Amino acid sequence: MSTPELNKQQLNEIKIKQAMMMLEKIINDASVPRNIRRAAINALNMLRDFSLTPGVRAANAVSVLDEVSQDPNMPMHARTAVWNIVAVLSTVKD
Repeated sequence: MSTPELNKQQLNEIKIKQAMMMLEKIINDASVPRNIRRAAINALNMLRDFSLTPGVRAANAVSVLDEVSQDPNMPMHARTAVWNIVAVLSTVKD
């Protein structure tokens, strides 16, 4: 193969970094209600907790985001972004 193989740990970290960038977009979006931005901050902090394994960090963040994704006040673009983040993080396994 022409490209070097990435191991599972590196792939997990890439996925987590991608999710973190998407969460930062939600956090910085003024059209998103404050409680949803607060949940995004909590999820981002969980992803930054390097004392846990990548799978646990991702599962904790998914738990927070899944709970807030049911909020009827969430704008559609933010709901779609949250679903995309959950989809990326759900592929992170230890």
